[in-house]
Amino acid sequence: MLVKKYGNRRLYDTESSRYVTLEELTEKIRAGAECRVIDAKTNRDLTQETLTQIIIEGRGADALLPAPLLHQLIRLQDDALADFLGRYVQGALELYLQARKSSQAVMPFNPLLALNPFGGAFGNWLQGGGQPAPAPQSAPPAPSPAPPPSDVEVLRRELDELKASLQKRKRR
Repeated sequence: MLVKKYGNRRLYDTESSRYVTLEELTEKIRAGAECRVIDAKTNRDLTQETLTQIIIEGRGADALLPAPLLHQLIRLQDDALADFLGRYVQGALELYLQARKSSQAVMPFNPLLALNPFGGAFGNWLQGGGQPAPAPQSAPPAPSPAPPPSDVEVLRRELDELKASLQKRKRR
């Protein structure tokens, strides 16, 4: 689908011959549509900018990209870093989607679900079908294991390692 973006930030869907909101464009993309966004005046490709805007505004940028990380990225100004981040995020997303697909394919055959104190609702939750059922009143809560490092912590560590590597190269 081709969308033209005008100077007043309005989006015009050329397929349906009407103006659409960013939310409507988001819903079409979630439904599987591929879109290309161009500047109506200059024909400059604005697809990446618009998709980034959808992600940032729709998902809460503060949760996805905290300010300290954004400051570090801006300071680095390195094309290699941008390439690395693009590949890292794309690879991580592909890995996540594969794992999610694999877990959904295996769920009907998981014998441990029958032993689950939460019953079938927990299985639905694991498959993305809703919220987990509340724990039974008589069962004491199980001790929670130490949480794994967050994606942001892992990314920060990797960025620090990359930064150190880049600084070593500059010194040579």
